[in-house]
Amino acid sequence: MTALAQETTAQMLWRRFRSPTAWGETVDLFAILTVASLPWSTSLTAIFNAILLVCMVPFLDIRAFLQSLTRPICAAPIALVLLAVVGTLWSDAAWGARLYALSPTVKLLVLPVLLYHFERSPRGHWMFIAFLVSCALLSVMSWLVAFYPGLSLKPYDPLERGIFVKNYIDQSQEFALCAVALAYPVMMLLREKRYLFAGLLSALALSFLVNMAFVVVSRTALVTVPIMLGVFALLHLQWRSIAIISAALIACAAIAWQASPQLRKTANTFSRDYQLYTQENVPTSMGERLEYWRHAVRFFVQAPLVGHGTGSSQALFEKAAKDPSWVPGVRVFPNPHNQTLHVAIQWGIVGIVVLYAIWISHFLMFRGEGFAKWIGLLVVVQNVFTSMFNSHLFDFHEGWMYVIGVGVAGGIVIRAQRAEAKVGEVGS
Repeated sequence: MTALAQETTAQMLWRRFRSPTAWGETVDLFAILTVASLPWSTSLTAIFNAILLVCMVPFLDIRAFLQSLTRPICAAPIALVLLAVVGTLWSDAAWGARLYALSPTVKLLVLPVLLYHFERSPRGHWMFIAFLVSCALLSVMSWLVAFYPGLSLKPYDPLERGIFVKNYIDQSQEFALCAVALAYPVMMLLREKRYLFAGLLSALALSFLVNMAFVVVSRTALVTVPIMLGVFALLHLQWRSIAIISAALIACAAIAWQASPQLRKTANTFSRDYQLYTQENVPTSMGERLEYWRHAVRFFVQAPLVGHGTGSSQALFEKAAKDPSWVPGVRVFPNPHNQTLHVAIQWGIVGIVVLYAIWISHFLMFRGEGFAKWIGLLVVVQNVFTSMFNSHLFDFHEGWMYVIGVGVAGGIVIRAQRAEAKVGEVGS
């Protein structure tokens, strides 16, 4: 009897091993683990993502996958990676620096893979839920760390108040995305008169915003959250609703401003840093960005067509730091804290065209109604505007937020479009 049971178990395992459906479910599982681990750990994100890619290999339809790569939404990210590879040929940087600069672009190759998989998987929405739950748990941990700093896995730093892992920029990006993303399902629930669920999601969104107001928030998030909310209002609300909600948000912002010393301190650093840099040449955070941007434009003018090559930024800034015009105390950094300028230095106008082709093609994919389209659009909008102050497409955390967000949401959108096309063919 035991031998029969063992044989039956072995047969079942073998059957699942040979089943494309079982492999697809395994890919979905590791995709969920990848998304859930992103707010907490870079190592786990990389490990789960690698396993996900391996699990796709056994039953990958090579012909269909290669055909999917010809779409602009896939071809543009691949083109940027290829440009980075070719750009190593005319770079004067050491090969170690070239390969190091190449590595942040490689994650873009995962985007077409996710688009292909979630075009076929019915579990794409689970990824959104996993990310939301993970960020909600991180928010709770952030409050605990704010009151009990000893719980943090990071050395104590007043600027990193309420940060359990990673940093306040990454955490602000996550909380801002979740808070604004919830506006769409709340709106739909209110239209369906499902007030209880709408209230719960509203409370969850508010909890993210309260954490950002009273614990810690990045200046980039302070700038981009109103823009993201504005995009939602213009796309989904009538002018009367926009006026009422805007008045309510302004009132809430005024209350938060008066009640939160942390929020006032963060906002006041804009003018303080600018004045210290421009009037006293003090190397503040904003001053460093302005210094990077000033020299980055000069580097671009020196090689406007194809740039200085992959990995050239570090050496260029090190050389510029020896110039008398360099503000003393400004750190030498390998990128100018601006995605467009970072690309322009290395690959010139050609790189800028490819970069904007990525953003535009993905933006166009998410036009219209639907939760997946809203998430995808929001991810693109957030990345575009935060990349004005950072090289977020190439940063690990924000880059993976973009790749996963666009890949999953895009796959869901394409899957829905294919289903609608089949219904149309049957109807005709």
